[in-house]
Amino acid sequence: MHGLTIQSRHHIDEESKIGEARRQAQRLAQLHGLDATAAGRVAIAATELATNLVRHSGGGELLTQAVASQGAHMIELISIDRGPGMENVARCMADGYSTAGTAGNGLGAVRRLASEFDIYSVAGEGTVIMARIGAGPAERFGAISVALAGESECGDAWRLAIEDGVTSAIVIDGLGHGTFAAQAARCATAAFAKAPFDAPRSVLERAHAAMAGTRGAAAACARLDHRGTVSYAGIGNISGSLTSPQASHGLVSHNGTLGLRVGRMQQFEYQRAPKALLIMHSDGISARWDLAGRAGLLQRHPAIIAAVLYRDHGRGRDDSTALVIG
Repeated sequence: MHGLTIQSRHHIDEESKIGEARRQAQRLAQLHGLDATAAGRVAIAATELATNLVRHSGGGELLTQAVASQGAHMIELISIDRGPGMENVARCMADGYSTAGTAGNGLGAVRRLASEFDIYSVAGEGTVIMARIGAGPAERFGAISVALAGESECGDAWRLAIEDGVTSAIVIDGLGHGTFAAQAARCATAAFAKAPFDAPRSVLERAHAAMAGTRGAAAACARLDHRGTVSYAGIGNISGSLTSPQASHGLVSHNGTLGLRVGRMQQFEYQRAPKALLIMHSDGISARWDLAGRAGLLQRHPAIIAAVLYRDHGRGRDDSTALVIG
């Protein structure tokens, strides 16, 4: 089951913040059972990415979280900036180019340390870099879930379960933000975890009952099988779509709030086109995006795509969650 850890966000705008990001990433690696060698790799990669943000991007964010891979954990580092971008990514990946003087040798070192690595950069728009370190590779998905600035808890949540060729996912947006929104979201994720491969409508009905007495939440649940069938049910303001370079097809949700007022609870069936991505996100991210017009973005790792959605379409006035399944 994925989505069980908290994603930490570090605003890196001066060199004094690099050390704290490194220490937190190393602690996270140790907490999730990575050995000393792997935890050291995480620390070096976090240092390189954070240093690159300060020296070459005018600052940005470093997100860290644990993701499961074949029963073990990997540490995922995502660097996000709105800096000048890279006109020549290959040159910037050369050892020593971007973070000379640090413990490693720049982005090239990060790529070698990582089990999975990807980068997306557009001149004049900025750069997103993803590195996963540890046992791997993990399943092909990406998730961003961060709290509204100033809040200690995120009122959004997501979970992902994969078994025998079937993938099931849920995204939840607790009403409002903060502690009580997070409490409602936890009730929904617990209901999902009891039987994640049930029909999405049944999952939402169970979550609705579990959230009685809480603030309530919007939620959407999807199940993908090996034949390409996507079963989907949603209540409230979670956006869902099947997106490929050729087209983006919106998935239907009904009005209501789980735990409080639910009108029509309906499940829909869709056929997933080859290579289409399933994208689900809370309303902390605007639904007015068009990824097909972004050069090469849909060919990048789902974690990169989730991060670009957060960076370029986050509203900045609510918790933000994006889940992308490749």
